[in-house]
Amino acid sequence: MNMVNQTSMDDKRVTQYAQSRQEPKWLLEKRLDALSQIEELALPQLEKTNINNWNFTKFDAFKEEEAITALQELPSEFSAFVFDQETANVVVQKNASSVFQQFDPQIADKGVIFSDLHTALREHEELVKSYMMSSKMKRDEHKLAAIHQALFNGGVFLYVPKNVELTIPFQSLFYGQGKDAAILPYIMIVTEENARVEFIANFVADKSDEVAMHNGMIDVFVGSNANVRVSTMNNLNQTAVDVLYRRSYVGRDGQLEWITSELSDGRTISDNTTHLVEDGGTVNVKAVILGAGETRSNITTNIRHWGKHTNSDIHARSVMKDAATNILNSITKIEKDASKSDGQQTGKVLMLNPKARGDANPILLIDENDVTAGHAASVGRVDPLQMYYLMSRGVSKEQAEKLIIYGFLDAVISDIPSEALQKRIHEVIEGKFQS
Repeated sequence: MNMVNQTSMDDKRVTQYAQSRQEPKWLLEKRLDALSQIEELALPQLEKTNINNWNFTKFDAFKEEEAITALQELPSEFSAFVFDQETANVVVQKNASSVFQQFDPQIADKGVIFSDLHTALREHEELVKSYMMSSKMKRDEHKLAAIHQALFNGGVFLYVPKNVELTIPFQSLFYGQGKDAAILPYIMIVTEENARVEFIANFVADKSDEVAMHNGMIDVFVGSNANVRVSTMNNLNQTAVDVLYRRSYVGRDGQLEWITSELSDGRTISDNTTHLVEDGGTVNVKAVILGAGETRSNITTNIRHWGKHTNSDIHARSVMKDAATNILNSITKIEKDASKSDGQQTGKVLMLNPKARGDANPILLIDENDVTAGHAASVGRVDPLQMYYLMSRGVSKEQAEKLIIYGFLDAVISDIPSEALQKRIHEVIEGKFQS
């Protein structure tokens, strides 16, 4: 049986979905072209991770859902992922449908655009198209990219014009519900010169559900001297394959901060690539990974220095408990002529149980002499003396593990500016001990 039949997706269904969303002809053509390539393309080759038997195809990409009129109508297990609900600028998507949007009209008066992707395509087609075509993530890159570009079922568009500085974060919640459900969002964040914005994206499914797939894509365009922070939290159930590709492009003296929380229970591929395309650009990546049960994850952060005087820093911490496995890859590439650049990275993996496995792979690729670069990596198990000390003070083994995890991960979590996001990450981690 071919792959397209397995997903119950064919030219007709893809065309029907695109037409139901009033997509322009050029976008439908891109979808159908990607669809035709799915079977021919290979899966991505991941470091030390065999994904050949993972479920990338058996899901329903176009499950339609009814809209809601207020955030209070969200199921409680999902509403907690939207912060400051009364004032939140937020887009909520359930399966293949955008079910709720809330946007302060006073911010819109400044020229800011914030909506679900299909609304943006209808109302700002040329602007969306120009950035969609600028992405370096191509449909023929590998099978997962083709699947996403053929079947993406929604997303978000955020545009911040020149000299507009925003202090209230924008939020999105993508949640899957139902057997074989899938979320395949495409998120675009565009900031012009001297703009400032923060965006939070949550991808979730309840642990008792049977959601099959998340295959998401985020493109971030940081203008000259703009300041952008993007936070993502992934917390899907153990039946789900969780795939998220992030691509970002930083202009002259632009500043980008990524905060990623990889907390899903199933199979995870996380790929975060930033291109420092002009002089003076900076990117900082903070990554938190927690695996429990039979979790399998491959987490890659890739920084490409193209401009002079560019700076990057990767700080990733991973904890594996039970029989979970994690491969943590950090890659810094300083290209020829990117002189005076500085690339640093730190990756640490902590394994709590004998069956847990982890590996940290730091890679520096330097094609220019006048630069600074460094890395630090460690993989280890919990010091039994730490456990003995805590348990000798009357702390249970479970509580002792929890304290050690919090202490280890808080080296990253405590640097997250949003207290609400810190709290939610801690709550999700707490839930891993109760399941």
